[in-house]
Parts: sequence; C-alpha cells; structure tokens
Amino acid sequence: MKMNRTVMDVIYTSIGSIIVGISYNLFLLPGKIAAGGISGLSTILNHLFNTDPSLIQFMFNLPIFIVGWITLGRAFSLKTLIATFIVPLTIFLTQGLVKHGPHDALLASLYGGIVLGIGLGIVYRGNGSTGGTATLAQIVKKYTGLSSGFSQFIVDAFVVIFSAFVFNFELALYALISIFVTSKVIDIVQLRTGDNKLVFIITSKEEVVTNLIHEKIERGVTSVNAFGGYNREGKTLLFSVMEQNEAIYFKQIITEEEPDSFVIFINTSDIIGRGFSAAKVYRSK
Repeated sequence: MKMNRTVMDVIYTSIGSIIVGISYNLFLLPGKIAAGGISGLSTILNHLFNTDPSLIQFMFNLPIFIVGWITLGRAFSLKTLIATFIVPLTIFLTQGLVKHGPHDALLASLYGGIVLGIGLGIVYRGNGSTGGTATLAQIVKKYTGLSSGFSQFIVDAFVVIFSAFVFNFELALYALISIFVTSKVIDIVQLRTGDNKLVFIITSKEEVVTNLIHEKIERGVTSVNAFGGYNREGKTLLFSVMEQNEAIYFKQIITEEEPDSFVIFINTSDIIGRGFSAAKVYRSK
C-alpha cells in the first residue's frame, strides 16, 4: 500500500512539474511575467542577458535544494528532487512554445497563473515541491519564526520589485495578478476552499493527531470530547486554524500517518490572533 502511494506521488509530481515547465514557456516568458520565485528571476535574466531560463533555474535550484536538505531534513528535500530536475528539463525541451505564446501581458498573466496553479496543485497532491523560493521560505520560517505565507511573500516580493525596474511597473502589476490567480488555482486543486482553513478532526487517537499538529504544523489545537450519534462510541473532536499551505501539508501527513481520522477543511476569514493577520499574501512555488 505504501509502495502504491509512493508511485502515485512520483506520477503526480512528475506530471505537475511538466505542466509547470510548459506554463513558463507558453505564457510567462513570452509575456515577460516575472511572477516571483526562481522562474521570475530567470525571466528577468533572460531579458537582460539572453540567458537560458532552464539553465538559470537549475543553477539556482540545485544549491537551494542542497541547503534545504541540510537545514530542513532529508524527508522534505526528497520531495523536491524530482521537480528540481524535471521543471528545468521541460523548459529546455519545450523552448519552441515561446514563439506561440501570447505577448499580451494580461492574457499571459491570467493563463500563466491558471496553468501554473494547476501544475503546482498537482505537484502538491503528490506530496512534492518545486523547491526554489518555497524552500527558501521554509528556511526563513524556521530561523525567524515568521509565518510560511509571510516568508514566501518576502522572498517573492524582491523578484516582483526587481521586475518593475527591469521591465516596467505595469508588467510588475500583471505579475501580481498572476501570483494571485496561481494561489487561488492551487487552492481549488488542493482543497477547493479559501486561504485560511478551519480544520476539524474526529479521531479516536487524540494524542497522535495532536502531536502531528504541534510538531509538524506548529499550530495550536483545541480538543472536545464527543461520541458517535449511532453507536455512541467515544471520540475526540479536534479543531485548529491553519494557513493554506499548512493545511495542504497537514492533509498529506494525516492521510499517511492517521488515515482513519475524519477530517474536514472549512474556509475561514477575518481571523484575529497570534500567527494570523487580517490581510495576508501567500505564494507557493
């Protein structure tokens, strides 16, 4: 069973990575949309120095992968290994798509954001990661205590601001549109809900699930005693509020480590409290 899950993860991550690479050549690069991350940086360098985007992305992602392996652990980094190679390879093999892509910035940002979001969503469904700034954001979070979403925003904001000076401020605004669209499409592919999640877990293994939330997600959890309406069997109702990417990760680990638990993800808004703010920008890449 575990082997079948591993095979499916590899398939999901591979297909998603190919879609990510195609979205870059077909939409983002022709439209000069530097939508954050290493891909955005490669678009800027291609414009300035006519560099090969696939080579740039591989050259940046490889050392980030190594740093992530050292600082975040082997389990995290192994999930990025496939995408680290497949995304640049796909970009290299599909360079001919660039001349067929839309040069209208609005169309490029919208369609690029949609297709990129689909690709990233599939990668995340396979418990994978495309590395790059997503890994950097996790490193920033680990050593600064900032939330994942804000860490990602800091890392990607530099690229978008840089693009405003290299191209123009109008294209930078289109890049922000692409970032927003991508985050929403990822959400549809993954959880079909909004940014922050109220997660309900009904389980008979309270301690196991609570430890997963505390140690893996680093969020608080509230426990309520409950019982089944039909057989009156004693259960525990746990609920916790998570950011989108945290909920995605929790969905993965709860499926792997405690698949018998009943889990509900509910979209939330206007969360006030430690670790959350009313306005939050999130980007996964």
